[in-house]
Amino acid sequence: MRIAALISGGVDSAVAVHQLLEQGHDPHLFYIRIGMDGDGGDCSAEEDIEMCGYIARKYALPFDVVTLHDEYWENVMEYALRTVKDGLTPNPDLMCNRMIKFGFFELRWGHEFDRTATGHYATNITDADGTAWLGTAVDPVKDQTDFLARITYGQLSHLIFPLGGMPKSRVREIALATKMPNAQRRDSQGICFLGKINYNDFLRRHLGEKSGAIVEIETGRKLGEHKGYWFHTIGQRRGLGLSGGPWYVVSKNVNDNVVYVSNGYDTDKQYGRLIHLDEMHWITRDPWPEGCDSVDITFKNRHMPEFFDAKLTRLPDGDYLIDSSRRVQGIAPGQFGVIYDRDRRVCLGSGVITGRPVPDM
Repeated sequence: MRIAALISGGVDSAVAVHQLLEQGHDPHLFYIRIGMDGDGGDCSAEEDIEMCGYIARKYALPFDVVTLHDEYWENVMEYALRTVKDGLTPNPDLMCNRMIKFGFFELRWGHEFDRTATGHYATNITDADGTAWLGTAVDPVKDQTDFLARITYGQLSHLIFPLGGMPKSRVREIALATKMPNAQRRDSQGICFLGKINYNDFLRRHLGEKSGAIVEIETGRKLGEHKGYWFHTIGQRRGLGLSGGPWYVVSKNVNDNVVYVSNGYDTDKQYGRLIHLDEMHWITRDPWPEGCDSVDITFKNRHMPEFFDAKLTRLPDGDYLIDSSRRVQGIAPGQFGVIYDRDRRVCLGSGVITGRPVPDM
C-alpha cells in the first residue's frame, strides 16, 4: 500500500517507518510544521526536520515538509486559550489529532494515499462485519488512545498504527539495531502546539497576569496570592508557592479570580466518584443498543496507564454520567472522560467533563 507516514523526528515515528517497510508498504514521509514562528515563539522544528530528512535518506524515501500553521492557530491554540480563559482545563493534544494531523492533513495530502500511518501507540481492530474500532496498545504505559478519543470514524478507517503491537522497549531495540540517530532521543513531554516553549510563558503572553487570592476552601482563609487563575488547574500540587503542604487546587472562581486549595496528601476535596459528561463523541458508533441506558465500562480522566471500572449512564437530556467504582483524583472540567469497553481493549469515544454537580446515585 502507498502510505502517508507522519514523522516528527522522534524515535517512535522513525521506527514506525522501518516497520512499514518491513511489512512491504510504500511510505511517503511528511512532517507537519505547526510552529509559532509568527507569534513570538518557535517549536524548534529545525532539529526535528533534520532528523526526519536523515530517516528519509536512510531508506531512500520521498519526504515533504507541509505547513498548517494558520489552521493550527485557529483550531487548536485558540481553543486552548478560550478554554483556559473560561476557567477550564483544555486538552490541545487531543484536539490537534482530530483537527490537524488527521483533519486538515488528510484533506490536503493524506487522502491521496491508501492509508496514513503515525507513531501513536494504538491498534486497529476490525470486527467480523468489517467495522473498524480503535484498539489499545500492547504497552499500557505508552498507550495513546486517550489522545485519539475525538477522531472520527472516517479518520480511523484511514489510519494504521505500526507500533501498537509492541512495547516501547522493543521500539528502542529496533532503533538501536538499525542505527537510528535518534535511538536514544528522549520522548517529547511538551504540549503539542508548544514544543519546547514553557506553557506558563505561552499563557502569560496571551492572557497576561492578574493577582488574585489563594484561599483554603474549608476555612475561607487567604493563604497567598497567584498571578491569574488561568495558570492553575484542578488537581495541581506544584507551583503554588505555599508552605505547610501539600496543597491541591480543588476549585476556581473565574469571576473573582480566586483559586481554592485543600491541604493533605489524601484530602477528600481532590477526589470524586461521579463525573458528568457532555459533548459525547463515539468514534465508531454508540456501542450499546437502544434502550440500554446504563452499561459497565472502564475509563480514564487523564493520560495514565491505569483504567477505572465504572458504570456509564445515559441521562434524559442526552448527556452521560460516569459512576466510578473508586474515587478519582483531579477531575478537571474541560478535560475529557475517555470511555473504554470493560476489557480495556477498545477505546469507544469521549465526552467533555463539565464539573456540574450531580446527585448521589
